[in-house]
Amino acid sequence: MDPCPLNDLEEILLATDGSEFSEGAIKEAISLAGQCHSRLTAVMAVVANEEFTAEAPQLVKKAELEARRHLESVQDRAAAAGVDCHIVVHEGDSAHTMIIDEARKGSDLIVMGRRGRTGIMKVAMGSVTARVIGHAPCDVLVVPRECSLEFRNILVATDGSAYGDAALREAITMAGKCGGSLTVLSVAASEARRPAASRIVDQACRRIGASGIDSRGLTASGRAYVRIVETAIGENADLIVLGCHGRGGLAKLLMGSVTERVIGNAPCAVLVACAP
Repeated sequence: MDPCPLNDLEEILLATDGSEFSEGAIKEAISLAGQCHSRLTAVMAVVANEEFTAEAPQLVKKAELEARRHLESVQDRAAAAGVDCHIVVHEGDSAHTMIIDEARKGSDLIVMGRRGRTGIMKVAMGSVTARVIGHAPCDVLVVPRECSLEFRNILVATDGSAYGDAALREAITMAGKCGGSLTVLSVAASEARRPAASRIVDQACRRIGASGIDSRGLTASGRAYVRIVETAIGENADLIVLGCHGRGGLAKLLMGSVTERVIGNAPCAVLVACAP
């Protein structure tokens, strides 16, 4: 079995909505739980406010039953892989709040898809994914539907902030454990600010080299999410690692919609390091 790519990964929370868009997240959450000997909890949120619940209780009940059936199928898949999986169905009016509340019980990583179905079975995709990341008490791994995650060719985007440093630490850990290589990218808002981005990359590459890991440093200027996605495609990355928040001004990297746009356009899985 491949080594556990992350340190201290005792509790993994899988957020699923039962659609085909969750397939990559399900597969990778079970795989990681097996590799890391982690406890796995699969959560599904049935979004229904009090008014809807009062007016159409039978629809809410049907949604809850469908959610439980889906989670039981995930549980069976986990068991077949030798992973014990606890399942939880939540009902409420805010999908991301329900997922965060569950994560705060002790999760070390949230794994989720980047899109999902809408309506009463809506869970944590699209804009809700960004909200989960914005409030997460731990790292978040966002996995596209047809993703194969090997931790071999990792792109880490950093702006030199504490959050960028957290992303770099995670990337070094993963590359070291899995024998992977790292590409370090820093994006400047303009050409005039590119020398500062180059200094950030040089410092990061020296740190990576001290760990005995192969690395390549790149700088770019322009819109951060465009450059990150272009680089991931060009480098054939199987994972992008980002900090949860960037700093403003000189080396702004990830703020608000940029995180969501990277996730929405990335050709691979994205790990967001949410704790500096």
